[in-house]
Amino acid sequence: MHQKILIIGLVWPESQSSAAGSRMMQLVKLFLESGMEVVFGSAAQRSDFSDVLDLPGLSTQQLLLNDSSFDDFVTALHPDIVLFDRFISEEQFGWRVAAHCQQALRILDTEDLHCLRLARQLAVKQQRDFTIDDLFSDTAKREISSILRCDLSLIISEYEMQLLQKTFKIDPILLYYLPFLPDVVEGNTWPGYKERSGFMFIGNFYHEPNKDAVRYLKEQVWPAVRVKMPEAVLFVYGAYLPAMIQQMHDPKTGFIIAGRAVSAEEAIKSAKVMLAPLRFGAGMKGKLLEAMICGTPTITTSIGAEGMPYQNLWNGFITDDVMEFADFAVKLYEDAELWTVAQSQGTVILKGKFDKSIYEKDFLNHIYFIINNLKEHRRNNFIGSVLLYDAFSATKYMSRWIEEKNKNNYKH
Repeated sequence: MHQKILIIGLVWPESQSSAAGSRMMQLVKLFLESGMEVVFGSAAQRSDFSDVLDLPGLSTQQLLLNDSSFDDFVTALHPDIVLFDRFISEEQFGWRVAAHCQQALRILDTEDLHCLRLARQLAVKQQRDFTIDDLFSDTAKREISSILRCDLSLIISEYEMQLLQKTFKIDPILLYYLPFLPDVVEGNTWPGYKERSGFMFIGNFYHEPNKDAVRYLKEQVWPAVRVKMPEAVLFVYGAYLPAMIQQMHDPKTGFIIAGRAVSAEEAIKSAKVMLAPLRFGAGMKGKLLEAMICGTPTITTSIGAEGMPYQNLWNGFITDDVMEFADFAVKLYEDAELWTVAQSQGTVILKGKFDKSIYEKDFLNHIYFIINNLKEHRRNNFIGSVLLYDAFSATKYMSRWIEEKNKNNYKH
């Protein structure tokens, strides 16, 4: 069945800079391989690091915010499916899609639950434990509204599937569990234990959990590691480094701020152990999945590993205690046998939980089923229609007011 899908991105994907960019490119390739025609549009400016979107069957469109040119574009395109890459994209363009392409299936790729990440961030900032009450924020109201307005939302973690159903009482018919779908290469191409050296961390520093993790590494974890391993070296890689992180560079203590990696894969493969003490966040952590793909054992927190272990296995250690974290780091680094076991457990997790063949066919069949039963599907989500009618009236008129204002500004 030949389908046309429009993907609306808040930003142009950067798969070498962020897990969100990798996730988006995985979805693009999945749709292309299924025979769909894919159009990717965004109102953002492209950066030097944006992925080159020139695959067969894929075209791009520069979009304008608060501009009726989108109405003409989407009407002419007449997509069968429209996918929004975050709830903010759905807020910006969803009402226009609903007005001009009523029969298009609307899918939200949540990336991670923003309300969960921000609630956990607030608790860490206030130096207290996270509670369920923290979830019920204005961000949650916006995000849950967006999920309800869409026909289907893609959820990357089983923990978030449970949270949405049990805490926010979202009907399971509106949710679909779809984890990362990486291209996995057989492990015989990995450098061995003796060919690797150093600890490493990698992350996009637009992302607050990564800034906090490096600060925590610098202040708490790394000093404890250096007591046990005075010659230890940690390389911190990442895109969009703020001055605060750059200033942590200190070769004397083995704390090296290496900046953007030319190849994230090579940087991860060359290290012996990845340290990822993430104290808040949501979704699934791309760096930890990438480490498994590269055969690099990891030490992380319960939040870092959330939704990722398979049969209670991990490719290293999971702990929320700083001294344990440091102990595990040294142990995993120095014990070749333990390191090899950790690496092999990563392979088991990849095959059991992240094999594309487990998910792709069922996911596409599910999409086609909803398309063929869209009227009934929407009738079963009447509250979504109410939110679309109500909330978007305000969004629509605000957007049109901005559009008129912009037109008037250009005249002067």
